[in-house]
Amino acid sequence: MNQDTVLSLVNRVVCSNDHTAFERLLKMHQSQIRHFLRRLTAGNHAWADDLSQDTFLLAYQKIHQYRSKGSFSAWLHTIAYRLFLKSIDKVQMVCFDSELHAQNTEKNTLGDDIYAEQLMQILNPKERVVITLSCAAGMSHREIQAVTQMPLGSIKSLIQRAKSKIIKYAEQDTNKQQVQS
Repeated sequence: MNQDTVLSLVNRVVCSNDHTAFERLLKMHQSQIRHFLRRLTAGNHAWADDLSQDTFLLAYQKIHQYRSKGSFSAWLHTIAYRLFLKSIDKVQMVCFDSELHAQNTEKNTLGDDIYAEQLMQILNPKERVVITLSCAAGMSHREIQAVTQMPLGSIKSLIQRAKSKIIKYAEQDTNKQQVQS
């Protein structure tokens, strides 16, 4: 959907509290935000779904603050990211390293999406957010900067570091599978 349509829907929500317009905005962006949060939470679907609901609730409450300087999607990603950062303090992070090794042998039967979520577990939260916004959401470095408020150089470094970690892990995983065969 184009930016004019999104702005029209936002205006309907702001001016007349149009729930149907907000529902259309939600349907347009819900899967993208949920997918983003699943990556950030390293595949914890319940946590990601809770954050997704909180994101849209907060977006509804603050929609009058959207200024269309960037895309509505980037605005929603910003809300989701900030809620994720706040929730890290509240949720005890569990170390998945031993689980990851055990689950890795099943990755081909679990599917690519689940394997991608497992790969997210080897990254720290900042690496997860930038690699997900870059690769899965297709955002530019500048858009990622707008969402995360991180310096541009840090974003580029984090993306490179995340890619390196994923490649290294995937190579080790491939070598392990070849040895087991």
